[in-house]
Amino acid sequence: MTYALRQIAVFGCMAALMPLAALAQNAPPPPPVTVAKPVVRDVVDSDEFIGRFEPVDEVSVRSRVGGYLQEIHFQDGALVKQGDLLFVIDQRPFITALNQAKATLEASQSTLVFADAQYKRAQSLASSGSQSAQTLDDRRREFDSAEANVRGARAAADRASLDMEYTEIKAPLSGRIDRRLISAGNLVQTDQTVLTTIVSLDPIDFYFDVDERRLLNFADTARKLGKDLQQGGGGLDVSVTISDPNAKPFKGKLDFAENRVDNQSGTIRLRARFPNPDLVLQPGLFGRIQVEASNTYQAILVPDEAIGSDQNERVVYVVADDGTVSTKPVRPGPRLYGYRVIREGLDGTETIVVNGVIRARPGSKITPQMTELPKERQDTAPETAGAESGQ
Repeated sequence: MTYALRQIAVFGCMAALMPLAALAQNAPPPPPVTVAKPVVRDVVDSDEFIGRFEPVDEVSVRSRVGGYLQEIHFQDGALVKQGDLLFVIDQRPFITALNQAKATLEASQSTLVFADAQYKRAQSLASSGSQSAQTLDDRRREFDSAEANVRGARAAADRASLDMEYTEIKAPLSGRIDRRLISAGNLVQTDQTVLTTIVSLDPIDFYFDVDERRLLNFADTARKLGKDLQQGGGGLDVSVTISDPNAKPFKGKLDFAENRVDNQSGTIRLRARFPNPDLVLQPGLFGRIQVEASNTYQAILVPDEAIGSDQNERVVYVVADDGTVSTKPVRPGPRLYGYRVIREGLDGTETIVVNGVIRARPGSKITPQMTELPKERQDTAPETAGAESGQ
């Protein structure tokens, strides 16, 4: 090859390389991606169960005396206080019976006064020898009999007075009364006819069933606190959410667990008690209760959107100091404080992609934009330990 041809070849190669260099200079920078450190804080796991509110006290109102219902003194569905007058049974037969009992008592008392005088006179005569001992004994017997008759008549009068009092049926407790179950003019049978029902509202109980596995976990947590689960685990704090999306969780305390596991269902029933001053919670209402399922421990929390999938693994995207992205397998746990607990895979010192995961590819570089995650987020719904992802 001549010198001229070699020069042409050299210039040709340089001309071919010049567009590549220009492309390299004009290549876009690595894409910007938001990164942050995981949140590390003390947490307590919780489990969620569905249950139902029940009144602490419930009474079926019955009459202790029989008769015809004469008056009704409440409005259906109203709030009543203990001692409020609800019903009145026709009192006329009981007034008559009370008057008769009082008359019998007065007659017995009169007889007693006479028998007492006769007995004292016999004692005086017997002491002077003017009357026999047998007559004295007869007067003593008559006095004792008259005294017993007075006691019997007084008991009958007290019973008649009590029956008269029972004709006014009063509220045995404070709470919400149901509708009247019988109208005025109907015959009421003693201790049988249900007139209405009353349920207490403040406080109110919440009952829910727990399976054996979680029962053992709860019992262990209670024992570590030096308490028994059957006595509420020492008043363990719980919260309940209802179907109203605008209602905040209601705070209460666990206070009872049954003393045996049901043989058929393999569950045990627990009870929590909630203050209800505004009477929002009603008996029969469904709710979801969150119960602490662990003691306090330090957890690593990341946003749900920072967790991706790689076949059957859950991964997070970790960013090195030079901006290189790599994946790290993790085992997610429950969602707490708006974040997902990471059981395994992170130690809390890593820098992870929290926004823009779609622009991060393992082995590629990014332009990290560091941000700080708040300790708690309010933009996500709470979830319990029973709904752990990837398990």
